[in-house]
Amino acid sequence: MRQALLVLLFAACAGAPVQTQPVDPAPAPAPAAVNYRVVDGGVELPDVVTFATGAAAVTASSDAALRHVVGFLADKAAITTLRIEVHGDGEGDRAEEQVLCEARAAAVFSRLVELGADPQRLLAVAFGDEKPVAAADTPAGRAQNRRVEFRPAAMRGRAIGGMPVDGGGRVVLPK
Repeated sequence: MRQALLVLLFAACAGAPVQTQPVDPAPAPAPAAVNYRVVDGGVELPDVVTFATGAAAVTASSDAALRHVVGFLADKAAITTLRIEVHGDGEGDRAEEQVLCEARAAAVFSRLVELGADPQRLLAVAFGDEKPVAAADTPAGRAQNRRVEFRPAAMRGRAIGGMPVDGGGRVVLPK
């Protein structure tokens, strides 16, 4: 390629007519295959979903995880309902935390739809501090409890695992 450019440059400087041939762009590399996995009942994510502190706004750094969820849904057509679970950290007023979790669940639902997910296949649910995975008496424990999980809830229209599709949480969207 470098030699071809030098020849063209020399020909142009010498006043000779320059003939060019179209150059085929290199083909785009094939996207890497993604291995979507469900671990412990939830979709395994490449990263976590985060929010602005004390707010419901999904951070831009969450898009990789959310695009992964959209890809999971596209790849797993048999999953007819994916439950978005938002959990709180157990710090502060329980009622306020529940309201914040509900707003966050709605924000995740909306962002997934913006990224191309079918809203008919999503169910946003808020648990507040009802399902901790760690003790809430340390910052590390609270960080573990404050999470978003994506759980297949129905396959081919039937609830998975004998659980209600909402998993026992408070349904936010769709209502």
